[in-house]
Amino acid sequence: MVDPIHSRTALAAVAASLLVAIAAPARGAPAVTPEERAAAFPAMPAGFHDDMHGAQMDGSLRAEELEWQARDGTDALAWDVIGWYGSDMHRLWLRDEGEHVRGSRVENRAELLYGQPVAAWWDFVGGLRQDTGADASRTYVALGLQGLAPQWFHVEATGYLGEGGQLGLRLQAEYEWLFTNRLILAARAEAEAWSDDDPRAGIGSGIGEVSSGLRLRYEWRREFAPYIGIEWAGIHGDSADLAREEGEGTSDRRFVAGLRFWF
Repeated sequence: MVDPIHSRTALAAVAASLLVAIAAPARGAPAVTPEERAAAFPAMPAGFHDDMHGAQMDGSLRAEELEWQARDGTDALAWDVIGWYGSDMHRLWLRDEGEHVRGSRVENRAELLYGQPVAAWWDFVGGLRQDTGADASRTYVALGLQGLAPQWFHVEATGYLGEGGQLGLRLQAEYEWLFTNRLILAARAEAEAWSDDDPRAGIGSGIGEVSSGLRLRYEWRREFAPYIGIEWAGIHGDSADLAREEGEGTSDRRFVAGLRFWF
């Protein structure tokens, strides 16, 4: 039988030895040489800190819509393309949206914008907008915000200053429902408003063109998705009066089929 007194004495001796070993300073350890320190902590490559802070350059081009539209009495080719190049902190944006209605000329809106983040999920953008295809082309200064609102709505809100001090505002919101990882329904609404009449461009003061649509796409790959859908478009206010004077309709329902792709 083990004597408890001797056991306690032995344990105390072991504990005392460990405390002395821990407290005693290391003796004889060689000093770290500059070569060893450099091997353990190598210098970072040029641009490493910039890359860590979002300065790495990249880019993307995405056709949100490239589609054929069946309209009342005619058809059209329509597109909505977005591209960007730059870093997480500084980007150059391209927005290009237009249509070619059978039997008429192409109408297009192109915007070249500089973007910089101002909050989580939100960018400030500013630049120029160029409209072509009406009786006269128009150039505007553009300022706005784009990003993700609560509940994951993608929002664009852009204001414009045109020749002669004309002011404009364009709002766009989009939301997506994922039925599966590949089958996705996208809803989009868009509206424009102007401060003054511009008859040559078919623009009247107040709320002008308003459109909304649903597009169901199937992503064969993330970069490539055919879709079908329906869109409603209407012209309101003074813009509608100008359209009637030209013998044009003020509302339209369109069945669409197209491709969405990016690279």
